[in-house]
Amino acid sequence: MTEPRLRQRPTKASHFLPHVQGLRAIAVMLVVLYHVWPGRLSGGYIGVDIFFVISGFLITGQLARELDRTGRIALPSFWAKRARRLLPAAITVLVFCALAVLFLLPLSSLVSEAKEILASTFYFENWQLALSSVDYLASHDATTVQHYWSLSLEEQFYIVWPLLLLGATWLGVKFFAARRWLPMVGIVVVVSVVSLAASAFYTATNPAEAYFVTWTRFWEFGAGAILALLPRLRPTGAWWPNLIGYAGLAMILAAAWFFDRDTPFPGYTALLPVIGTAMVITTDRAKHWWDVGSVLGGPPQRFVGDISYSLYLWHWPLIIVAPYIPGWGLSGWNRVALIAICFLLAWLTKKFIEDPVRTWKFFTLRRPRITYLGVIGLMAVSSLFVGAAWVVNNPRYEAEAAELQQIRADLPDCFGALAGPDCENPELAGAIIPSPGFGNADSPGHVECFVQLNESAVKACHFGSESPDAPRIALIGDSHAYQYIETLIALADERGWSLTTYLKGACPWTTAPVSGPSPAFTASCVDWRANLADELSAVAPYDVVFTAALAHTPYTVSAADHDEVLRDGFLEAWKQAAGAAIVTIVDNPDFVEDPNKCLRNAAPDACTELRADVLAQTDPLALAGAMAGATVLDFTDSYCDDTVCFSVVGGANVYRDQDHLTRTFALTLGPAIGDAIAARLP
Repeated sequence: MTEPRLRQRPTKASHFLPHVQGLRAIAVMLVVLYHVWPGRLSGGYIGVDIFFVISGFLITGQLARELDRTGRIALPSFWAKRARRLLPAAITVLVFCALAVLFLLPLSSLVSEAKEILASTFYFENWQLALSSVDYLASHDATTVQHYWSLSLEEQFYIVWPLLLLGATWLGVKFFAARRWLPMVGIVVVVSVVSLAASAFYTATNPAEAYFVTWTRFWEFGAGAILALLPRLRPTGAWWPNLIGYAGLAMILAAAWFFDRDTPFPGYTALLPVIGTAMVITTDRAKHWWDVGSVLGGPPQRFVGDISYSLYLWHWPLIIVAPYIPGWGLSGWNRVALIAICFLLAWLTKKFIEDPVRTWKFFTLRRPRITYLGVIGLMAVSSLFVGAAWVVNNPRYEAEAAELQQIRADLPDCFGALAGPDCENPELAGAIIPSPGFGNADSPGHVECFVQLNESAVKACHFGSESPDAPRIALIGDSHAYQYIETLIALADERGWSLTTYLKGACPWTTAPVSGPSPAFTASCVDWRANLADELSAVAPYDVVFTAALAHTPYTVSAADHDEVLRDGFLEAWKQAAGAAIVTIVDNPDFVEDPNKCLRNAAPDACTELRADVLAQTDPLALAGAMAGATVLDFTDSYCDDTVCFSVVGGANVYRDQDHLTRTFALTLGPAIGDAIAARLP
């Protein structure tokens, strides 16, 4: 019995490729529209998953045919072709991003941009993002190269997949001579099933990291690979191709429309767009205008599909850079113009960079190692541009950090929260300290004292006086308590207090149920609070506990008795303080967007938010404080007037992101916080 041969891949002139190009067009437009108009197409991110399935189908078909024809895979040639196809355009955009860091982006972005551009250059950006996603204190402002995570994952697929197929071929030759293709299909299926199971589990337990890591996405490539290895799965006849194809399109569009940021993804929910994509790929019928192949394979669709790689590369950096270009931004028709610019740059990149380098005889007629030397050269170019941006900007970064440190050591008169109707400093007129370009970097130190999202062990840090007779103060809470750590440390040093901190991201000191980004986080918050209760019962009671919390924390409490339950949750937790006086604070306004972006191009008066939009209607922590007889500090009048809340107060830049205070502004609250604590000491 002869072994069945794999169906040959059609040439570009065939009737099959155009509808795949149309599918690429759908994928890239879903991603672009999702990013340009956030919220309008809430599930547009599934366009990346469409690309993964297409890549799995095309690459596996190519490799399988080579194995079928020659019994081997010319790995050096395969990898060289992939490099010539993908790297030139990718490095071009990375150079643009490095120039944006040098000339356009805020100084505070230097560290994260440099780190991620290098990660993207060497194709491990997905792992860089996975590692930073579990760091609550990491800057979560998107960089210009964040979208390179999917390209990094694809490159990892291109490295691993041929080796996997080669291993399967060896098994087939050695143990399945009559059916040597069976191990290949079997291994692809097993790897895909295991990856899908891992994706579902990891998405449920650690969704932020699961979105980026390699093994949670391999099954999507595997879905396309199975189609390439089993051509009999493709429907035949006059009606089946269209029925399956249009059903697949409906599944893709349904996912793009109904999915959102709260959808657990990837995991099992990714089955909808992945299976939908596979269904469309199998249907290449294009005999009539209503056939799926005809609808997807028209000239406009093929054009967009042809430039889809460059379009994907360019759209995201332009979105990130646009708000920092004076007079541009991302409002109104500017978004439409941005898309037009993306198309123009994508076409130019395709015509003058992608295609020429891919077909340049200098590389194609020489051994693959010549291409690899070119790869090294291109990566070196990207690294040199990043290095240049670092060399130029890092001295400015260090200088501004040093200047800010001097200001914090000796705060100007009537600065920040110290300002008021009876206290104004003319020297601060027009000042913004720290500058909008550096505001995002003005964060507290002592990150070792901060418990990360999925961790539950209590970290107790001690500052100030070591005298056994010194007043004992504790700082307890979430990141909105952590933002006062430098203020409390300065007070402890100044007033001879002994300070101990207990801090965990997104986990306020309450017994009320808190939801979070994953079940793992929710469990860690419950465990941390239990561990904290044990810790507080094991140490001598503190004299005063200062606590704060984000007022908009996502509690899992019904609307009917929301305020009372949350208030009682704080009251119950405070009993663990064993009689210590409680000093707490009404939460600061929570801006819709990071005001530093606005302040870069506009006056402070134009960078305000309506009071009703950014202040919590009721702060449960303040309600608890009033009932428990705690000292409740309320600085709302420092942040806001009767109508709006300010991003700059008394010359001080208030925010380091949309809801956390700059370290500098928090220090200006020190005198009032210190006096409130001192008044409660025995």
